Amino acid sequence: MQTHRLLLILRKALRAAFVLTIVAAGHAQAAGLSGRCPPSFELAADGNCRLRTLYEAYARVPDHGGVQMALPPLRQGYTPQQIDLGRFLFFDPLLAADGKRACAFCHQPDHGLSDGRARASGRGDRTLARRTPTLWNIGFATRLFWDGRAASLEEQAAGPLFAPDEMGNTPAALLQRLDGVAAYRSLFAEAFARPAKPGAITVGEVSRALAAFQSTLVSLNSRYDRYVHGDRAALSAQELQGMNVFRGFVARCSQCHTPPLFTNHELAVVGSPPAPGLGIDAGAGALNGDPLLRGAFKVPTLRNITRSGPPYFHAGQFATLREAVDFYNARRGHALPRGEKQAIHWHVHMMERKLDRRDVDAIVAFLGALEDESLRPEVPPVVPSGLPVPGAPQH
Repeated sequence: MQTHRLLLILRKALRAAFVLTIVAAGHAQAAGLSGRCPPSFELAADGNCRLRTLYEAYARVPDHGGVQMALPPLRQGYTPQQIDLGRFLFFDPLLAADGKRACAFCHQPDHGLSDGRARASGRGDRTLARRTPTLWNIGFATRLFWDGRAASLEEQAAGPLFAPDEMGNTPAALLQRLDGVAAYRSLFAEAFARPAKPGAITVGEVSRALAAFQSTLVSLNSRYDRYVHGDRAALSAQELQGMNVFRGFVARCSQCHTPPLFTNHELAVVGSPPAPGLGIDAGAGALNGDPLLRGAFKVPTLRNITRSGPPYFHAGQFATLREAVDFYNARRGHALPRGEKQAIHWHVHMMERKLDRRDVDAIVAFLGALEDESLRPEVPPVVPSGLPVPGAPQH
């Protein structure tokens, strides 16, 4: 009992300290939010942060052998304050019903914004059916979640908050908790340019702030990118061979894992095996019963694949990148249980048994050249709720 009381006192002290820090920051930063855009973003005339990259110089049509291509549109239109508020929310366990799981519990910066597990850990430490997808470059996505059920960052951000087996909250309970923290009332007021009054925080504001932060999780400065922008020494001979095999007419990896994001954001049926102990996951086919989408999952980005894995695939079915590449090099449908019928993508059939060991090794080496965490998010040492911050240094 004494220990529990001490913990409550410490949490209240942390909340108070956070508010004092806000006040001490001065009039220009009275609400404690940064007025600066994150690195690689600049403040536009409309007050929103805008991404700036060398890819802006390239046309939509492939040039220079298909590597110098423009990026698809990024979901933008967020202020620096909304982005910074989203960062606090992302790392605050207050958003979960039990106060133990922040968004960063599953999307850990130390694990490529995934969690290193074969399948995600949900509420009450329950093992879920699918793996935690990375959030790198999620602001470019047009389909979200493994089954593509969300169409916007805001919809994706709200999903886990109210999923019973994930963070398990309800809109009413979440807003009551946030409204009970004076610092959050001030932070939301500044981020959305409105008065700080009780009951003013909305679910829409929570979702928008989380979406704003996640839109800044950009990875576009790997050794591969330096090669694209003219540094021909950025890739080793084996990596260059791997890139050529990856883009070639035999492997056709880039058909789905299309540069520069290394995904086309489409749904694909590849005939992946069920996770150990589970039956076939119908994927997108479970949403509308479409037999052509049975076993279909969103094509994941390969950016930072060496950081977000191992393991790999939607339920961590493969322990290494080599195993994952070898899966495509085997006979189409070989991993499916007998009697399971899926409309496997034609490209999987084109590739089967056509790569030798050197080709596979080269592809794996090339995937390592897609690693870039230079814009890794800064973990706040303390959050307004005073709850422990996932990934923050422990003193």
